[in-house]
Amino acid sequence: MKYYVLLLAVLLSVGTGSAQAQRKSKVKIKNGGAPVSAANRLQPLFGGISVAQAEALVGAAFLADIDRSFSSRPEASKFFSTKGYEYFTEGKIDTARYRFNLAWLLDQKNPDAYRGLGVISSSNPTPDESISLLIQGLTVDPNNALMLSDLGASYLIRYQQTQKKKDLEQAMTYLQQATTAAPTNAQTWQDLARGYYYQGEYPKAWEAVHKGQNLNIASVDIEFIGELQAKLPDPQGMFK
Repeated sequence: MKYYVLLLAVLLSVGTGSAQAQRKSKVKIKNGGAPVSAANRLQPLFGGISVAQAEALVGAAFLADIDRSFSSRPEASKFFSTKGYEYFTEGKIDTARYRFNLAWLLDQKNPDAYRGLGVISSSNPTPDESISLLIQGLTVDPNNALMLSDLGASYLIRYQQTQKKKDLEQAMTYLQQATTAAPTNAQTWQDLARGYYYQGEYPKAWEAVHKGQNLNIASVDIEFIGELQAKLPDPQGMFK
């Protein structure tokens, strides 16, 4: 699982099949009828409450300050999602989560609100919540390369846990779309290599490894290289 910690590193550098996956896999986060409280501030998307409930939670005074300080709420949303990433990289997870929630509240079409929350949720024991959030992000920005990459990596994590072929297929679909949308993302190539490894496509796995290596040598996971070498020696002879 050490390999998949690199999913978080993507934050620092994600067709028909995709649309079908979104319809089948989307799992909305629900409040379940529980009373709205301050605790909702630190739950992804405010715990699934409505926009109106979330507005009431943050307060009319806060929203009035936003409207005075920014030319539009989408502009304010981008500000808060940017701050969310900054707090995340500083390790201030609760603060980052609340900033991403505010970004969502101010603009439900801001993909970074969903992606930021999805990346934070990737540290959960299972990737289900992260997958749900990232899929919702793709509904507003279907060609977001970082979102596609993160989602593919999340499905790889779930495949490792479930060993279900459909999870691996979803992972490969998203990762291949991500490399098409952003072919210079080294980490996506390494995740794709891992997917090919699981499929037993070892020559393709090596090809993806080298593509990622050529972009950024730091993206190479030496532990994975050892696993791949045990199946097929490096055809290029660079790893021995």
